[in-house]
Amino acid sequence: MRIALISDAWRPQINGVVTTLTKTCEILSNLGHVVEAITPDRFPTWPCPSYPEIRLALHCSRKVESLLDEFKPEAIHIATEGPLGIAARSYCARRHLPFTTSFHTRFPEYVNLRFKVPLEWSYGYLRWFHSAGRRLMVATRSLMEELRAKGFGNLALWSRGVDTDLFCPGPKDFIGDKRPIFLYTGRIAVEKNIEDFLRLDLPGTKYVVGDGPLRADLEQDFPEVRFLGYKTGRELAAYLAAADVFVFPSRTDTFGLVVLEALACGVPVAAYPVQGPKDVLTDARAGRLNEDLRQAALEALALNGKDCRRFALQFTWTNCVRQFLANLEPF
Repeated sequence: MRIALISDAWRPQINGVVTTLTKTCEILSNLGHVVEAITPDRFPTWPCPSYPEIRLALHCSRKVESLLDEFKPEAIHIATEGPLGIAARSYCARRHLPFTTSFHTRFPEYVNLRFKVPLEWSYGYLRWFHSAGRRLMVATRSLMEELRAKGFGNLALWSRGVDTDLFCPGPKDFIGDKRPIFLYTGRIAVEKNIEDFLRLDLPGTKYVVGDGPLRADLEQDFPEVRFLGYKTGRELAAYLAAADVFVFPSRTDTFGLVVLEALACGVPVAAYPVQGPKDVLTDARAGRLNEDLRQAALEALALNGKDCRRFALQFTWTNCVRQFLANLEPF
């Protein structure tokens, strides 16, 4: 099948959305499909307000139309609701072509945290955007129920996977600091709620792998924490595997792909019992969920890394991509 995938989120961004989409494109190609990714790297861009590393495509409607006409897709999936997503949605509407969409990020909550835009305004826009699609793919069943209650329809499940060859148990002495090592990896931004982790009274040493607009302030406020910046590939996997507990303080993630990456490395997870973590951590042997995040982190220390790894092995990218394929609307 010839599949066009349109996304405003793409490399060099480092996040779960980009990982999901790039792995999906890779495995679709391995399965014999032809994929055309229409992404910001093919357009002039400008920095997203408060997210300067996210580049948004400029004046993209005509080129999106040209790329789609030239590619002649048999199915179209619009992954994001930004400028490229709007251009592709308009293209499909003008030609009466069916398409599917997906919900990856709680932008209404993020925009509310930064600019105090009312949630009902942002969710109104998202309902309009996704209403024209044949299916709206979401990562968990609890998110499906939440969006259904907010007036979204045509919902379908599209779960996530993890590369268990890359993310696997490794030597703990890769990190030489005082143990136990409590580690967080991800974007250092207000929506990730990272300060809840940094404020915890925990033994050993805290590590933060990632970057973002709050990093400089948090490094100043928490000088005892090791801030490493972004790490990728085997270096990221090595830091994850060397940790004793992965602490995930976010209350807004729709899934939390890094949770699976930590578990695949044999590292137990501590998180709040909120959507995302509670959908992933369905086995108490893999992690602890508690509104007292400190208690969750301390209890997670006693968990067995082999149980964590065993749990993560059930989340394969191939199964994830087969779900995606079943949800598409060919024409």
